[in-house]
Amino acid sequence: MYAALLGYSALDIWDAVSGFYFAAWVPAIGMWLFASAVCFAVWLYHHNLFTKVIPTRFNRQRREACFVPEGSDEPIFVPWESLYAWVVQAQGATQYGVIRQCGMGFGFEHEGEWVRVEFECAGIAAALAHWEAIRGYMEYEINDLKDVQDPVDLQGPDDPPHEGVHTFRNARARLHQRIRDQEVGWVHRFFWYLYHVMTLWTLPNHLVEWEIKRIAKVGRRALPAVMREWSEPLPPDQWAKPSAELLRLSANVKALKKRCPRLSITDVFAQVYAREKTEAGKRKTFKT
Repeated sequence: MYAALLGYSALDIWDAVSGFYFAAWVPAIGMWLFASAVCFAVWLYHHNLFTKVIPTRFNRQRREACFVPEGSDEPIFVPWESLYAWVVQAQGATQYGVIRQCGMGFGFEHEGEWVRVEFECAGIAAALAHWEAIRGYMEYEINDLKDVQDPVDLQGPDDPPHEGVHTFRNARARLHQRIRDQEVGWVHRFFWYLYHVMTLWTLPNHLVEWEIKRIAKVGRRALPAVMREWSEPLPPDQWAKPSAELLRLSANVKALKKRCPRLSITDVFAQVYAREKTEAGKRKTFKT
């Protein structure tokens, strides 16, 4: 009807649409192949890093971190409490709109030079979560992988620690259990299945398992002998203890969080840090 009002017949509309389709499908396939090749090259580059890069290690028994700078084979051992950590967010405007980038990093000063490790994160919350996982492990609050990466019980007792097809099956079983317990209804179930159908069902999980097997087959770069020795466990009586200053600051953080439970953790740390600086200035003035 609308085509007739505009003076076009249905056949004219069909010819225009089909002509556009046949004119665009060749460039579209070319762009898809080009984008796939770029993604594959990036994926292959990052996989090859497993054979070239030695990852940063944290030893909570020694309360130290071990870094191997790029282009060097000599590890650097840094006291845990001398490590700096930060979260950054950058925002800019392009022709496509506003773009935000977030990242997390940590570093230290070594022989007059600043050494740092930085990586991108999906958001500020993810960046803070990365650091909290490290900090929680080093401060003996987190003892295994389940405390870090299994908040919704998607790992069975005999499942491997990584995600995979077993994760999907556990999630589906948990969904059905919640339905039986009347925690969720048919709307939740419908959209759960719709989402996983749109994301190709278990194909992403199979790809994750394939990628993990490939990493195991490729192998990782061998650790230096001194780093392997440093990674060996120590008897409990030789474990390093946190400093009195850290214990005092941690107690202040917990006390302020208990008094102001709605205060964000970043504001809690900021207030404790500001109070510490003020008290340090007073002590310095008193000594003078």
